[in-house]
Amino acid sequence: MSSPDSPLTCPPRFAPPPHPGRETLGAQVGKVAQALGTPLMPWQQHVADVAMEVDPDTGLLVYREVVLTVPRQSGKTTLILAFAVHRAMGFGVSQRITYTAQTRNDARKKWEDDHVTALNASLFAGQYRVRKNNGNEAIIWRNGSMHTINSTTEKAGHGATLDLGFIDEAFAQVDSRVEQAMRPAMITRPQPQIVVSSTAGTPASVFLNGKVDRGRERTLDDPQRASAYFEWSAPDDADLSNPATWLACMPALGHTVTLDAVAAEHDSMEAAEFARAYGNRRAASDAYDPVIPVGVWASLADLDSRLADPVAFAVDVSPDRSMAAIAAAGRREDGRIHAEIVEHRQGTAWVVNRVEELAHRWGPCSVVVDGSSPAASLLPALEELDIPIDVTGARDMANACGAFFDLATGDLLRHVDQPALTQAAMAATKRPLGEAWAWSRKGSTVDICPLVAATLATFGHARHAGAVTEPSVFFI
Repeated sequence: MSSPDSPLTCPPRFAPPPHPGRETLGAQVGKVAQALGTPLMPWQQHVADVAMEVDPDTGLLVYREVVLTVPRQSGKTTLILAFAVHRAMGFGVSQRITYTAQTRNDARKKWEDDHVTALNASLFAGQYRVRKNNGNEAIIWRNGSMHTINSTTEKAGHGATLDLGFIDEAFAQVDSRVEQAMRPAMITRPQPQIVVSSTAGTPASVFLNGKVDRGRERTLDDPQRASAYFEWSAPDDADLSNPATWLACMPALGHTVTLDAVAAEHDSMEAAEFARAYGNRRAASDAYDPVIPVGVWASLADLDSRLADPVAFAVDVSPDRSMAAIAAAGRREDGRIHAEIVEHRQGTAWVVNRVEELAHRWGPCSVVVDGSSPAASLLPALEELDIPIDVTGARDMANACGAFFDLATGDLLRHVDQPALTQAAMAATKRPLGEAWAWSRKGSTVDICPLVAATLATFGHARHAGAVTEPSVFFI
């Protein structure tokens, strides 16, 4: 049945119109949201009503794909959870649901902090159990439905059937590998949906930008196709200093967001980032071109690449200490440098033990830590290990970043296309260091500690490793 009408005071800029001849499961999604303690705002109910339309001839969902792009803090997380819980409980048979974000670690944090926490505080508490085993996380419902998380690799979604897949924060996806992994797992399911959600991206957001461009075109030419595209955004010629523009493109304004809060953000943020975050405008190329061009980075990917001894490791930690990375670098048999992320995980408690394990196993020529970075707090424990430690300073960091850039743009670097490293490389910006520059954490849209670690590892290798003769192949 249709949901009750609600005043949509901020209509989408692009969206398929509701079909008058179709029933919808949108009202059921709305009831789930109420039971979760987060009643849907008008814009969310509108998306649910259209996205959950049912074909009167088949009784099945019309849209196999839903693409949603809205400004930040609009409430897409609560809508995603309502969709997930409705799918788990409202389809009569057990369903398989999976959620991805920028990286698997980002997905785990969102799943645990938002999804599980909201469920535990809701009327649904007691109707499921939560499994938090690392790599095997799931909300398991009494009817057998499972709400899991997955990685952002080409293998995500493989190995099991899938009914509903979320690709959240899609701006961070540099290609379609996650979608291409999900779709085969859905092919035998009667009512599959992929939900792609995000705020606008940058020129490096190849996957999302393609969805936006195709979605806009389809909505204008043939809105009733099997993909539903929803966009709330400010047109390019709209004045983003004008509150009237905010009211026209921010669907949560007046509900969970206030004009005063947006005004404060406008006054404190760079204009380009405010336009992306709150106008939901794609960043201009001249403002957000990756330091290493997209095409160049893509050309350096070699899935068969391997390092040869000697090897260097490096450690980096994000400013909020929520993530840490260990990278390795070494020379290949063809003379090029190979950089690879060995580990990228939440927290820092695991780092020293993992470095010790790697060092004893591989005998590195160097383990590099930036002495002015958040990782410096690990130095006392690392220095107690019987391993060669290099503590770098600002000049070293500038040299390391310059050398990494030269290797990449000179076709002298290879990587194995790991999502965490690729996302960091495509999102990282520069900060000045004297007459040179280094990677900027403050200006980057994702966690860049994998890139910083890889940069320092190549620096450590260059400082200590001599010519390689008859190298032994090094596998991590």
